Amino acid sequence: MKELLRTSDPTVIAFATALLQGEDIEAFAVDVHMSILEGGIGLFPRRLMVRDADLFRARIVLTDNDIATGL
Repeated sequence: MKELLRTSDPTVIAFATALLQGEDIEAFAVDVHMSILEGGIGLFPRRLMVRDADLFRARIVLTDNDIATGL
């Protein structure tokens, strides 16, 4: 698994996941339960992971939809 996206905005994670599912790319969000540790203030970023083989296509999908991967 490779990290595709890191953000503290949960709406970006949800939108990116929906876009990737539309292209038959499986994505897995990690660090989503960190809000328990941080008190629900959204301090820690969440990460979106994809398979190594899907990384290139996934970056293209997000870039085409104006979501900066920043990696």
